[in-house]
Amino acid sequence: MSLDASRIEPRPERLTAHEARQRLEHARNTRMTQLRALGESGQADDQLMSAQKAAIERVLKEIEEAFARIDDGTYGACLGCGKPVPGERLEILPYTRYCVACQRRAAV
Repeated sequence: MSLDASRIEPRPERLTAHEARQRLEHARNTRMTQLRALGESGQADDQLMSAQKAAIERVLKEIEEAFARIDDGTYGACLGCGKPVPGERLEILPYTRYCVACQRRAAV
């Protein structure tokens, strides 16, 4: 099967609010499933399990903040520089707050 470039429709640069909400719902459901699985594992609450749980809870908080940004109309704008976050980045990390450059600066 070959790819015919003329048949591939270009994706809009920005996600619609509906698309963003769908992606965020999926991300939230996935993290909630992971959190339940950690709780049901029956293993002792060791350091690794605690770190995994904390990381999942952090992402869940970021997802809720992304829903709030949709509601206030700032979703998709980088909180660092104010420029639009590329659509490809939002497809992969729908809850991201930063463009790649600002994320790198925030991580330092």
